[in-house]
Amino acid sequence: MLNFFFEDVDEIEFDSNLYTSWINEVCLLEFKELSEVNLVFCSDEYLYDMNVQHLNHDYFTDIITFDYCVDKQIIGDLFISIDRVSDNAVSFSVPFFEELNRVIIHGVLHLCGYKDKTDVDIKVMRSKEDLYISKIVSRETFD
Repeated sequence: MLNFFFEDVDEIEFDSNLYTSWINEVCLLEFKELSEVNLVFCSDEYLYDMNVQHLNHDYFTDIITFDYCVDKQIIGDLFISIDRVSDNAVSFSVPFFEELNRVIIHGVLHLCGYKDKTDVDIKVMRSKEDLYISKIVSRETFD
């Protein structure tokens, strides 16, 4: 089950069924089972406060992933800064939803056990992101 929440930001329109089927497919391809993931879309300030409070990190970020997975069951919370995603989309010259999809799947991959602390881990993570983003791109058209 995928749940969507908005904290300190206006709601954005998207196809929740598309995202649910996409995340479910990614989990299955990773030999996991989507149990319950909450996507919480929020502001920079909201996520910054969480970053300081829960991780003792004094900087802005686009996503914080809280992993509650048990065995192959994917359970977690993904807190995503809409402000940061929007700024990054401009910086990288990509559409907003393309950057949002990358951030979402990045968090899901963390829930599947992938890390991004070493150069090798980052390379694997980027490769998986590209692979799984292509699966949602084939289902939708970006604005």
